[in-house]
Amino acid sequence: MPADAFPCRLHRRDVSRRNFLWELGGGLGGVAVATLLAEEAQAAARAANPLAAKPPMFAPKAKAVINIFCPGGISHLDTFDHKPELVKRAGTPFDTTGNVQFFASKPGNCQPSYWPFRQHGESGRWVSDLLPGLAGHVDEMAFIHSMQSKTALHGPAMFMANSGFILPGFPSMGAWVTYGLGSESDDLPAFVVLPDPRGLPPGGPVNWGAGFLPAIHQGTVIETAAGLPPIADLFAADDHAGLVAGDDAGRDFLAVMNARHLEPRADNSDLAARIAAYELAARLQLSAPEVTDLAGEPESVERLYQLDHPEIGPFGRQCLLARRLVERGVRFVQIYCGAENTTAKKIRPNWDSHEDLVRDHGYWGPILDGGASGLLSDLKAHGLLDTTLVMCQTEFGRQPAAQGKGRDHNAGAFTVWMAGGGIKGGTSYGTSDELGFKAAEHPTYCYDLHATALRLLGIDHTKLSVYNNGIQRRLTDVHGHVLESILA
Repeated sequence: MPADAFPCRLHRRDVSRRNFLWELGGGLGGVAVATLLAEEAQAAARAANPLAAKPPMFAPKAKAVINIFCPGGISHLDTFDHKPELVKRAGTPFDTTGNVQFFASKPGNCQPSYWPFRQHGESGRWVSDLLPGLAGHVDEMAFIHSMQSKTALHGPAMFMANSGFILPGFPSMGAWVTYGLGSESDDLPAFVVLPDPRGLPPGGPVNWGAGFLPAIHQGTVIETAAGLPPIADLFAADDHAGLVAGDDAGRDFLAVMNARHLEPRADNSDLAARIAAYELAARLQLSAPEVTDLAGEPESVERLYQLDHPEIGPFGRQCLLARRLVERGVRFVQIYCGAENTTAKKIRPNWDSHEDLVRDHGYWGPILDGGASGLLSDLKAHGLLDTTLVMCQTEFGRQPAAQGKGRDHNAGAFTVWMAGGGIKGGTSYGTSDELGFKAAEHPTYCYDLHATALRLLGIDHTKLSVYNNGIQRRLTDVHGHVLESILA
């Protein structure tokens, strides 16, 4: 049989052990080089777009977060923390020693809830009659009854709840999340803030700042008040009305010029972030009007969020926008239910009910209840609740003793709830004491709340850190434990 019948024999050669090892090593070296080149390419892509989606550290249960923040201090005793002992002691002195001093008052008599509590759902969770809509969702919610804060001052307590620190200047939770995971949307910011139409909350934009992280990760405010553009200065003034970013050729040309400018400065992350921000702003001229236009929503959704109600409707609109944003790939949405304190209004513009709790909580309760319960129902109907973590926070609670017709600040105990992506519904964690004065079982801080939320997003809170000013910084500082018992 001719030799060319077996072509492989034409290339046969003896291979020494040395040659074998050399070729094997060279092959592995090629694999290593290819891996390094791929990593460099990914790093270059991240530099060109700091908001590019990044893989989680492990399999996540949630893709997005909707954080409802109620500034002023919701009374846990009138909403979610049932205290029969407080009912028994109604009208008796809270402080029999005369040594207790609250934030702004001496304690009055024990004051039970102004609204009756009832058990709801298969789990039998207690909720007051102030929140009948949310009471219908208790089997989807987990309550943390042992929350504490390090301060009873509104501003510092809000900073702590949002960033883990009572001082301003640290990155907010939304900034950390987008820094760790990026965005799944090319046309919308990764972190969006929907302030109350009445104004900004105590502490203002610091609550959603990026701190020492790249500025691209700070929250982008979308206005929800009637008559205001969704994003300030997004469009040119009337005398430059023709300068709109709808021209694909113009945007492509700018992208090429920006890329050329960035190429010799690839290590300048500030420049890359600024270019990405400008390019996102151009795309927002098209995407922001679309996402904020609710005209295409069915009438049933408008009823669900009570958009026609003069008081509940504005917050319902915020909640509906939050659903539309996460539906389009926004990673973190923060909604504010309440604004900074003013003395101009009869009813407080937030939950800070010192003078008249029935008046103020009686006003804000239906607002929160209507919007938040509608949001949970709507997310579930759209198949988004399983992958969206909903959190409802406040900066601290209120005292079990009366302050006239109101209640004073209480940093020692309050309640927050979580629902959706990865949460075991119908559960609770920790307790306050028999009067709701201080956390008793499993005292919990914002660090634990943040660690739990990051876990559900596929992030180990101890490994999400940035070196700043001589120390490795993270959202949970040197604290934080995942609340395992409330995870599904």
